Amino acid sequence: MSNYRRNNKSVCLLNYHLIWCPKYRRKLLIGELKDRLQTIIQEAVHEKRGQVLALEIMPDHVHLCVSLPSDVAPHKLAKAVKGRSSNYLRKEFPSLLKMPTLWSRSYFMSTVGNVSTETVMEYIENQWKKV
Repeated sequence: MSNYRRNNKSVCLLNYHLIWCPKYRRKLLIGELKDRLQTIIQEAVHEKRGQVLALEIMPDHVHLCVSLPSDVAPHKLAKAVKGRSSNYLRKEFPSLLKMPTLWSRSYFMSTVGNVSTETVMEYIENQWKKV
């Protein structure tokens, strides 16, 4: 139960897996740029009151597993992370200015949790059996 987020009105566990890549899947997320991107992502997640559970930056894509409070829409986190990182990295690394944009417009996002969908469905179906 320690992974659950609590406030005075709710208890929740909302974890998301987010993946995105540079435009044309260029392999440029290495070295100092990779290190700076990691810092920017952590700051953006912290600002949204989220918690980075796992972060892996590959040369051509980024995997982020994050826990968010219930009042933060996951698409807003994706927009904040991609927007801020593009803005900061393009200012700090002039070589990126050659690209029309740093990130592709798309991303992948999926929910993750402590139990599988099948387990939740089975739990819901069995509620009437308990009454």
